Amino acid sequence: MSAAAGLSARLADGSRRLRDSVPAILQVTVTAVAAYAFAVYVLGHDEPLIAAIVAITALGFVRDARPIRVLETVVAMTLGIALAEVLLLAASPGLLQYGAALALTLAVARLVSANAAFAIAAAVQCSLVMLVPAPAGGPFVRTLDAVVGGAFALAATAIIPRDPRRTAVRDGRRLIDEHVGVLGELADALRAGRTDAAGRALSRARATQPLVESWTASVDSGLAIARVSPFVRRSRFDLERLLVMCSGLDLATRNLRIIARRIEWVLRDGRPRPEIADVHARIATALALLADSLRDVSAQPVARQAFSEIARHLDPAAILPDGPVGDRNTITALRPYLVDLLTATGLELDAARSLLPAD
Repeated sequence: MSAAAGLSARLADGSRRLRDSVPAILQVTVTAVAAYAFAVYVLGHDEPLIAAIVAITALGFVRDARPIRVLETVVAMTLGIALAEVLLLAASPGLLQYGAALALTLAVARLVSANAAFAIAAAVQCSLVMLVPAPAGGPFVRTLDAVVGGAFALAATAIIPRDPRRTAVRDGRRLIDEHVGVLGELADALRAGRTDAAGRALSRARATQPLVESWTASVDSGLAIARVSPFVRRSRFDLERLLVMCSGLDLATRNLRIIARRIEWVLRDGRPRPEIADVHARIATALALLADSLRDVSAQPVARQAFSEIARHLDPAAILPDGPVGDRNTITALRPYLVDLLTATGLELDAARSLLPAD
């Protein structure tokens, strides 16, 4: 890749990242300003930095914007602040006192939560309290500011929610597009009899797990937000449908890696296999219909019908009447993959299996 092409790719990635982050930027900005303003103008606190910091950190840019995740971050930060302020009442600020406070905060946080990020969030706030001069207002004013920032962050998940459906659809599209890409590369490798091309497809298939995890997190997070926010409650039906689709695609992704690994091994003899390539190409075409159903529920039955037609004819003996056992096993490996794709369209597992020809 040339330097110009690399720069263009980085700019494209940056533009996409910025576009995807606009809702989070607006949510975090409004919440932090509101929390700071409340602490100043309602509570009369002098420079309530903690209120803004807690609001910003609790919301952040993380994919998982569930209220429970926001609450966990708020509790961690408030715990760190409160413990530090208690120690400051007992001893004056100093390096040894800071070390003792930090160790105690980390120990208590690890006792309270198994999440390592919980302990780090608490430790950061403890450090801020111990090392930065205290504002006017007496003891625990910063703890109160943390509660204000946390309350505003929790309220923002319901009042200024990010669009959970948009994020879930985008993440689902990326995973399905990878399936289409891998199947396309496998079809090309089968037509040319090239094991190196199949190896590249296998590497691509093995790199899909982060996409599965991102989609799962965005769907789970979206459902949690839809349950508490009246502004996005109408997205709940689509998110529940996407949850079913995500579960099916999770299993399908694991089977895709098995398929790619088998093809990479079979092609070591360098012999083209156009019949098997055609089957992979047809599945890729049907997957494009499934991708359309992410946004348009009316496309889901169309995708199901397309997968059903492929499944009904997925008979290794019929596709390769004179083919060797290894080639027929390559077709056989597609059968559980098709079942997973059919369940992703909402079809029951037994109904999906019944579409396959008898062994």
